[in-house]
Amino acid sequence: MAGETVRRGIAARTVPSLAADLVDLLHTLARSLFDPYRPELHYMRGPGPKWHAKHDIVHAHFEAVPALVRVRVKR
Repeated sequence: MAGETVRRGIAARTVPSLAADLVDLLHTLARSLFDPYRPELHYMRGPGPKWHAKHDIVHAHFEAVPALVRVRVKR
């Protein structure tokens, strides 16, 4: 008798029904809506500091010093 109950349960699960499909759809929808895994939070957003140290152009830091310059004016 116990074997028959198991067979009936298995047979009931393998037969597609509207209720089972609806439960499966709702379960899949809830899982996708409330999934805590957010891959966009784990993607690299750009080059890191080692890349910048190697590839960035180092600009020379200098201060402009005012100077007098001789200018010729044609009359």
